[in-house]
Amino acid sequence: MAGVSADVRSLEDLTRDAMAGAMAAVLPPELAGADPLVRRSDHADFQANAALSLAKKLGAKPRELAESIATALREQTAGRYGVELAGPGFLNLTVTDDAVWAQVAARLAADRLGVGTPQLGRRTVVEYSSPNIAKEMHVGHLRSTIIGDVLARLLEHLGAEVFRQNHLGDWGTQFGMLIEYIDGHPDAKWRAGDLEDGDLGTVSALDGLYKLARAEFDANPEFADRARRRVVTLQAGDEATLAVWRELVAESEKAFQAMYGYLGVSLTSEHSAGESSYNRYLDEVAAEVERSGVGVISDGALCVFFDGITGADGNPVPLIVRKSDGGYGYAATDLAAIRYRVQDMKIIRLLYVVGAPQALHFRMVFDTARRLGWLPEDVEAVHVGFGSMLGPDGKPFKSRSGGTVRLVELLDEAVARARAEIETKPHTLEADELETVARQAGIGAVKYADLSTSRTKDYTFDPDRMVSFNGNTGVYLQYAHTRIRSILRKLPGGGADARSAGAPLGGEVKVRVDGPLTPSERALALLADQFAPTLAEVAETLEPHRLCGYLFSLAKAFTEFYEACPVLTAETDEIRDNRVALCQLTGATLAEGLRLLGIATPERM
Repeated sequence: MAGVSADVRSLEDLTRDAMAGAMAAVLPPELAGADPLVRRSDHADFQANAALSLAKKLGAKPRELAESIATALREQTAGRYGVELAGPGFLNLTVTDDAVWAQVAARLAADRLGVGTPQLGRRTVVEYSSPNIAKEMHVGHLRSTIIGDVLARLLEHLGAEVFRQNHLGDWGTQFGMLIEYIDGHPDAKWRAGDLEDGDLGTVSALDGLYKLARAEFDANPEFADRARRRVVTLQAGDEATLAVWRELVAESEKAFQAMYGYLGVSLTSEHSAGESSYNRYLDEVAAEVERSGVGVISDGALCVFFDGITGADGNPVPLIVRKSDGGYGYAATDLAAIRYRVQDMKIIRLLYVVGAPQALHFRMVFDTARRLGWLPEDVEAVHVGFGSMLGPDGKPFKSRSGGTVRLVELLDEAVARARAEIETKPHTLEADELETVARQAGIGAVKYADLSTSRTKDYTFDPDRMVSFNGNTGVYLQYAHTRIRSILRKLPGGGADARSAGAPLGGEVKVRVDGPLTPSERALALLADQFAPTLAEVAETLEPHRLCGYLFSLAKAFTEFYEACPVLTAETDEIRDNRVALCQLTGATLAEGLRLLGIATPERM
């Protein structure tokens, strides 16, 4: 059926508006705009608690004021709510069955499940992933890559104009070392055309080449001197040196794109904006920092100092914009990026998805940019920090030999474990489909294990638990989705293709809005109605685990509903239609939520 416009307001928002109207009818004008303090409740659908605080301001008794508000609410909403007075002045509010079913019908009929676009027009940069050229992606890149990708997807879905920025480490002293080594070892194999294992192997070869170059740099002073001179040559624009540098960047980018494809993130080569992108601005940045008086020369370096930022020895810790040898580091590049993004791209929200240890760096960079006027007060700049992935021993996740774990190895292991878990269950998957589902489940499991933990905390990586069909895992959510699709396929017309991602199967949506609700139906319907508010909350808090927690609660509520309420064998056609509608809404919500998390939704498992 044709969809109508999005932005179906949630029952919680509608209840808040109804309470505001009732309060305005009984309160003096100066208090009529007070917050009704409507919250979800275990005792009813919602609870409104404003009467307690307002009664103190009026010198009235809370229960009497609450009763007056309740009377006005009943009159203004024509019985849409069951209202009970509780405790010293709480109002427990229960939405009528008719109103709940009407909300289910409205969300199913609307485009995008009724989710609006509260971020519309907000030009937002999300900087994430940011691996280093000529180095292989390892587990340390996982969190930035997938957290950033979720935020980019979600903000875009809510209407923001999102600019993904992959701030590649593609400039600096390591390139003088690498290029000098390549010149001295023309037979070194590091190009994709010279390798047998394709793009995913290219950056592994480059990583090995980097280690060889580093070893010679440390052991051979003559080579080290040549490498340093090669950096100057590169920065001066020598074409022969730049040609090798461009090839290093291109080979690495191929490998990164292969990894992003495997991981299922939305970054492409078009989003690459490496450090080299801002190289031409660095002299201007330094000159303005010095000319403005924000920065001062200290021991030959251009530094910015801050009140209250000192080291363990009590001495001030500076942000070094230009080194004493005239070179530039991350600080100058980050300042140049801010200036460009705000002044040229007209960005109003800057999100840097970078590990928590960089908190002080970003605090100093943001403070410097604001003092320079490059970061006006109406532009939001946020370091979206995150904790570390830990191994079973509670220490940073390492390989058995104690080295850094290659990201491709971790993903391969997750896919293998998912395949083994699926094979322990009865299934009818053909070999090719089994491989596809195993990959979707394994990659989804890794992502969900990471995203379902508060990003600010460390978390323990447990590959056995994360592929379980039970508990708070990505596989559990994927399996819940496949169960719903299985139910809907059994309906007349249920084999039809979905009209769009997450669209309900099962033919036309039919909802009888005057039908009664069982407790499990009500719980599921009210939870499904919280999808849009949950997305809006994640967009403001930048905490993807809130969406994960919501989807897990929704999947559990569906399991309880399905066990208590037969769908295909319901007592009457009307009851069956309403339960089918709940299945459609839940399945579509799970699919859309998982899509925003970057997790695939198999049709069968």
